[in-house]
Amino acid sequence: MKNAKITLWSLLFLVVCQFGYAQNEGSRLSGSLEANGNFFQEDTLIGATNTPQYDHQLYGADAWLQLNYSNWGFDVGVRFDLFNNSNLLNPQGSYTAQGIGRWYIKKDIHKLGISVGHLYDQIGSGIIFRAYEQRPLLIDNALYGLRLTYDLTEDWQLKAFTGKQKRQFTTYPSIIKGGSIDGFVTSKKEGSKWSLAPGVGIVNRTLDDETMNTVVGTINSYHINDSIPAKYNVYAFSLYNTLTVGKLSWYIEGAFKTQEQYFDPDAIKTIDDTTFSQGKLVFDNGSVFYTSLSYANKGFGATIEAKRTERFKLRADPFVTLNQGMVGFIPPMSRVNTYRLTARYQPATQELGEWAFQGDFTYSPSRKLRFNVNLSHIRGLDNPAYEYTLPRDTALFYNEIYTEVTYKIKRKWQIIGGVQFQQYNQDLYEVKPGKPTVETVTPYIDVLYKFDRKKSLRVEAQYMNTKQDFGSWLFGLAEFTIAPHWTFTVSDMYNINPNPKKDEIPTDANGKKRKLHYPRFDIFYAFKGNRFSLSYVKQVEGIVCTGGICRLEPAFSGVKLTVNSTF
Repeated sequence: MKNAKITLWSLLFLVVCQFGYAQNEGSRLSGSLEANGNFFQEDTLIGATNTPQYDHQLYGADAWLQLNYSNWGFDVGVRFDLFNNSNLLNPQGSYTAQGIGRWYIKKDIHKLGISVGHLYDQIGSGIIFRAYEQRPLLIDNALYGLRLTYDLTEDWQLKAFTGKQKRQFTTYPSIIKGGSIDGFVTSKKEGSKWSLAPGVGIVNRTLDDETMNTVVGTINSYHINDSIPAKYNVYAFSLYNTLTVGKLSWYIEGAFKTQEQYFDPDAIKTIDDTTFSQGKLVFDNGSVFYTSLSYANKGFGATIEAKRTERFKLRADPFVTLNQGMVGFIPPMSRVNTYRLTARYQPATQELGEWAFQGDFTYSPSRKLRFNVNLSHIRGLDNPAYEYTLPRDTALFYNEIYTEVTYKIKRKWQIIGGVQFQQYNQDLYEVKPGKPTVETVTPYIDVLYKFDRKKSLRVEAQYMNTKQDFGSWLFGLAEFTIAPHWTFTVSDMYNINPNPKKDEIPTDANGKKRKLHYPRFDIFYAFKGNRFSLSYVKQVEGIVCTGGICRLEPAFSGVKLTVNSTF
């Protein structure tokens, strides 16, 4: 039955497209393909072992084919998703499924906009509601339902939606509904340089009877000291505004969530008068405050951000944890680093509570020279005052000082260099109790030389000095490009000074920790709308982040093949 539905949807889509092309030369068909193939080669030295892929499957694949069609004022789309022995859903497991991962239909009728199917959208910055996709972590929180928008005026829009959150090829049973009003106000006085973009939103999640019965059953199994109420409905409210005055922009948003039950992995659970465990359902409200101030003028730019989060865990299912079932999205508060070693330790957003600050400053005295400094500080709330939770108050979560200097010499050379300082709470972010805070110092340099208009060579060198986790690292990369088609890269990540206390690092015959190499070789080929890559990879265990959402990935050894195409 499932395959029949897939075939029916595909045939219907193709028939509509073909009919549209025959009747209207102004119609438009577009699409994209993203396909990844992984060939696993066991390597016990680096810990790439003991998963189904390494044990016997040896191969895994992920693919997304998206088709979009526009005609007669309609926008129609369908996406086929495929997962064969995939480790995206669970890095330690294997996931196989395929089918229609998304479909949608959109139509504007005068001032009314109608959308049905799998929808991506958000309210404000997304704190109370964000339906979005992050494929590297297999997050697809599309809203499967109906959305209506109405243009009250040219500057004011009303939006309402209802549906269920997508969960791979099914949905969570709870109902999510909400709405917002967004506007734009500016002075009509000639020469005025200020404007406002205010908005307000509300979201409601209603649990289904089966989930509520599970909640009640779970609460009834608790010790009397841990007894809490149970509610079907939770509401979240958000008020936000962007003020622009000349070259200054100020965004501010406050969100509040009513009381609800949700699973807290840090909560202390009572077994009896003398025995306790960790993790249980709790009942509480929550809040988030976020603001960002930006300024840019004559080669100088600055952005300062602040965020306070307190127990804002809003999920489609109160039992799910990690990256599953997130109704909203709390903005991250650290720099998105791109170099291999500077990106090794990234902080995941903490829904249960954090104070976070970030400042980014850029100064360009000339076209040849640019300076950049980024500061990030994240810590626990000063006084959380929750008796049932493990202590987090005033604990340091993350510190980063990142500096970068870019210098261009004529049109041939570009040199980028700097140093990064980090403090990273490994106990918190990687759920490794008792592990000390990782402290790193990472200098780096990136040199680009252009031989001519088509050929260039880029070389990276990075060194991370730390006594924690795996110890110190040395990384080198060389990338040769022949535009517009070919790119070749070779790199190596070398554990130059391994931590003698790290159990995961194997020892040699003399009992000393091995200084392991993690080489990588890549070939990229691009032709018009197609891009292919073939890579041989050995990768150390570490954090993978996208958009502030992070998870711990195990070591990888093998070959990766990717195909990306747009048309």
